[in-house]
Amino acid sequence: MPAPNTDTSAPNAVDGFTALLTDEGRRLLEELRDHDPARELAVATRLRREHPAELVSAALGQARLRQRAVAKFGTEDAYRMYFTPNGVEQATRTSVATYRARRFADLGVRRLADLCCGVGGDAIALARAGVSVLAVDRDPLTCAVARANAAALGLSDLIEVRCADVAEVDVSGYDAVFVDPARRGASRGAARSASGRGGGRATGGRIFDPEAYSPPLSWAVETARTAPHAALKIAPGVPHEAVPEEAEAEWISDGGDVKEAVLWFGTDPGARRATLLPAGTTLTGTGLPDPAVRPVGRYLYEPDGAVIRAHLVADVAAEVSGGLIDETIAYITSDELRPTPHASAYEITDVLPFNLKKLKALVRERGIGVAVIKKRGSAVEPEELRKKLKLEGVNSCVIILTRVAGAPTMLLGQAVRA
Repeated sequence: MPAPNTDTSAPNAVDGFTALLTDEGRRLLEELRDHDPARELAVATRLRREHPAELVSAALGQARLRQRAVAKFGTEDAYRMYFTPNGVEQATRTSVATYRARRFADLGVRRLADLCCGVGGDAIALARAGVSVLAVDRDPLTCAVARANAAALGLSDLIEVRCADVAEVDVSGYDAVFVDPARRGASRGAARSASGRGGGRATGGRIFDPEAYSPPLSWAVETARTAPHAALKIAPGVPHEAVPEEAEAEWISDGGDVKEAVLWFGTDPGARRATLLPAGTTLTGTGLPDPAVRPVGRYLYEPDGAVIRAHLVADVAAEVSGGLIDETIAYITSDELRPTPHASAYEITDVLPFNLKKLKALVRERGIGVAVIKKRGSAVEPEELRKKLKLEGVNSCVIILTRVAGAPTMLLGQAVRA
């Protein structure tokens, strides 16, 4: 059943945005490119002497969004593109979108339906990979922004933006479908439009139940099954039991931070993968049993977050011939160094029961002024501990707060440089 035809943006919001696409609007945005938000009131007062107040307000808002978008899109694209607040928050960062677009292109995809397209971040990456994209969202403002982005980046020939309920879009003529459901609770103003299958972008707190996505995961899965290939972007914390048997599940990290999970259809059914960007290294699970627990050895390995989310810690343990320090903790230990792109390595010098007094004495004796404090399975907060240690000195170390065979433990050592 299609979602109610309720818009998430008022017509005047679309009109206000469209004014930014005029010559006057573009000149204002260029003038505001490097503006200091701390001086915004003075800047606004000056600009309103020469430009309509509504246009100045819209330009200042867009300038702020572009500054925020640099982290995801890079300077060159961010200052050419247009955004909404939700669009900046929920858009896929360029590195991840480019990787996924490359996978689609390698599968031979030439025509793709991007359902719940947002401001067009994925559509842009796909078009740059040579894929023709139908980009669909039901929010008029979001569609106007996506259309402007395609034009600004010279991709209008490859990206068609359609304002529609995604449940009413016929995807039968496409090689692939990509669905990026909203995964945040709706604000009061958007609650109705985010409740159904329309692909409107929700705002507010994160949603953890896949059936509370907009559209729900079950609808996205059924849609994916109608296409030769499909990818569904989901939260990385999705329960493994929620992954359909015929789907390949891939967890993606970028710079060590887990960004998303993707369910792929038409690729490798049942596979579990962890992909680490920017290198693009991929680890595919082989169904190994959990590693044995063993005493802490000379080296400790911390698997990348994508590896942990994909439940592939056993595969990394096999790579380094190691075991777990505790059956519930994703730290691997071994007696020899075997570098792997899937985990960070530390050379351990001290293995001690957790004792604040002892730790303070150790860092004082060793002249530790810089410490990286990590935790897994410990109730101690790193920043609170840092205050109590009162670090002084010229030396550095890594302090790892964890459990070893069930006991609270502190490990001291140094990071192993690749």
